[in-house]
Amino acid sequence: MTDRIKDIWGIRAPYARDEEWAARVDYALADGVREEDVDRWVQSACVLCSNGCGCDIAVKDGVMVGIRGRAVDVVNKGRLGPKGLFASWQGVASKDRLTKPLIRENGQLVETDWDTAMNRIVERSTQLLKDKGPLSHGFYTSGQLFLEEYYALAVLGKAGVGTPHMDGNTRLCTATAAAALKETFGADGQPGCYEDIDSCDAVFLYGHNMAETQTVLWSRILDRLAGPNPPRLVCVDPRNTEVARHAEVHLPIKPGTNLALMHALIREVLHNNWYDAQYVQQHTLGFDELKATAEQWTPEAAADVCGVDAEDIRKAARIFGTTDRVLSTVLQGFYQSNQATASACQINNLHLLRGMLGQPGAGLLQMNGQPTAQNNRECGADGDLPGFRNWHNPEHIEQLAGLWNVDPAIIPHWSPPTHAMQIFRYAEQGSINFLWISATNPAVSLPELPRIRRILAKPELFLVVQDLYLTETAAVADVVLPAAAWGEKTGTFTNASRVVHLSDQAVDPPGEARSDLDIFLDYSRRMAFTNLDGQPLLAWSGPEDAFEAWKEASKGRPCDYSGLSYTKLRGGSGIPWPCTEDRPEGTTRLYTDAHFPSDAGYCENFGHDLLTGAEVEVESYKAKEPRGRAWLKTTQFHPPHKEPDDEYPLVYSTGRTAYHFHTRTKTARSKPLNAAAPRMWVELSVDDAARLGISEGDVVRVTSRRGVVEAPARVSGIRPGTVFAPFHYGYWDNPDADGNKPEEDTFHTAANELTLTEWDPISKQPVFKNAAVRVEKIRDGAGMAPAPTTTASRPAGQDQ
Repeated sequence: MTDRIKDIWGIRAPYARDEEWAARVDYALADGVREEDVDRWVQSACVLCSNGCGCDIAVKDGVMVGIRGRAVDVVNKGRLGPKGLFASWQGVASKDRLTKPLIRENGQLVETDWDTAMNRIVERSTQLLKDKGPLSHGFYTSGQLFLEEYYALAVLGKAGVGTPHMDGNTRLCTATAAAALKETFGADGQPGCYEDIDSCDAVFLYGHNMAETQTVLWSRILDRLAGPNPPRLVCVDPRNTEVARHAEVHLPIKPGTNLALMHALIREVLHNNWYDAQYVQQHTLGFDELKATAEQWTPEAAADVCGVDAEDIRKAARIFGTTDRVLSTVLQGFYQSNQATASACQINNLHLLRGMLGQPGAGLLQMNGQPTAQNNRECGADGDLPGFRNWHNPEHIEQLAGLWNVDPAIIPHWSPPTHAMQIFRYAEQGSINFLWISATNPAVSLPELPRIRRILAKPELFLVVQDLYLTETAAVADVVLPAAAWGEKTGTFTNASRVVHLSDQAVDPPGEARSDLDIFLDYSRRMAFTNLDGQPLLAWSGPEDAFEAWKEASKGRPCDYSGLSYTKLRGGSGIPWPCTEDRPEGTTRLYTDAHFPSDAGYCENFGHDLLTGAEVEVESYKAKEPRGRAWLKTTQFHPPHKEPDDEYPLVYSTGRTAYHFHTRTKTARSKPLNAAAPRMWVELSVDDAARLGISEGDVVRVTSRRGVVEAPARVSGIRPGTVFAPFHYGYWDNPDADGNKPEEDTFHTAANELTLTEWDPISKQPVFKNAAVRVEKIRDGAGMAPAPTTTASRPAGQDQ
């Protein structure tokens, strides 16, 4: 195997359209361990991006010592990315793992036993429910738990506590994916699949730096590009990413102008008669409004707003409109930007206009950013109802009440669920007094961090954090619960392509750490949550019981798991849902019959106004008689609320690097990954750096109306007028010379010190891509910035 830090995507295996992608087994073993030394290999899948690569865990003497890809798995055919190779078991094996519960005594966190910690939680929870009711409680979870854990949390939150205040950090990364799918098709669920790469003639990547966010998926595209009849590539991204370097057309648009570009592409498809009029007439609603809205957006008009060449817009539209099979993928460049849901819906519209759904190579992937984000949305731990049910459909509420044997009135359905940004607003205002955070680190990942730190530190907020390490968030908690990690528990999870994998427990968790499922079940028991028969609300004894309960909850819904079992998931490849008695091998592509889950009695929601976010009323929805047709929805373009000005003349955008995941809780504990990207940096264009007198490596100060970041500058190929910063870096591993953590006035290295508290009106996803900033040089640098030289962050002018 090559050096997978320098060679991120590995050796090429070229293949032609409609051929099968060849297997290549990647692996990594601990120093001194040979393959023949391994006692056993335990089936799993990687949890360090949303790709969901099938893998096996190597175990020796009761310890995880390696990982290898599963050649039989449809997702990765044996391949693994750098994070999977070097931070899977390594990232959970650090000596500073939490091994005992902690409680706050006299202002300090001290170790305690489980009974003491759980009793403190239960006493506070019980008292608040008695004094203030269920609206005093909030739950904020992750995109990295297992399906069984999300479902347990959803049930205890909705049918035990009875609170609508539930969400996950999936709100930050892919809430717009779910929202766009619901608005267009009537329910969540990816129409396409990864196998569409094997058969497509063109790939459009909208705000999706796949080369760094899903490295194995990008390897698949690279292998197609290296083979006969390679697909044409179109990239929409303000940075000169690896994707952009391979693209036939690169549209480096001004952040915040995605919707204007999409309207221009749609107009070109319509004006050139590149759409399937029969498909549109038979299977969609809203064509006339879409056409009228797009009409003003000539390529020249969009070019003027977006800052790209009009001919490049025409060329991109021509590729989409005239190529036989097009695959589109979408991610944070659209989801975390201005008019996010409206922009993402236009990609759905393009595929509907051409009838390009449900066919090999003609697919759509509104991507996820986390390994189990899909399960959070399916199970309802993000506030949605389990099984993609509709909050405004009384029959759906009755279904859940019947499944759980509870009074329907306890399930909070009087209004839409509370999204993450509003949960923290309620905590700030004092109406939420109990907040349970599991497997996420909002003290680094949420926007406007000075405000978030103040909220988390409020003395009247009882904060429970359940995690692997003492993160920046855990450090300010009242109770910290040590959780088991990947490889230390059993459960299932589903990737962005709807493929379900089983991850078996390989080793015991360290010390007294427990699985998240066991923690939630323990809380439910101690709170004495019961059903109408007086029996425990959650009577499961382990993950397989939870999975069987979930199968029943999902049966008949779009995400139907009823044909799956732990036994069926062991031994071979992951299986895509829906998997039923009629489809025992799962379903590779949705909507092959052009029938969509939009019927009023079945759909997940009734939609929204894409400009204001106002909900469509049920009677209005029914009056349009969707009858299994998809919605061609759009709205007028409006520029971002906070445009650059004389005081803050640059646009600030955050994102990821190939070598880290989220707030580096695991990846920073991997020596090779951390060495590749050890510290914070910011990226400036060549033109902006020259104008400001900044050279490569100089230390700069980036200031917004909310905070300051200080870091070395990387002069890169980013679009002029734009500043980029990786959002991974916080403060837990950055103490001063005496080992003390930073004081408040020295919090200057987290990207979200600068971002704004604003969100999309439909998906409620925060806008991380559109802050206005200024940049100034502080001092000369001591060499190159600590940024990778192998990715989009490479220095300007460096070709390799």
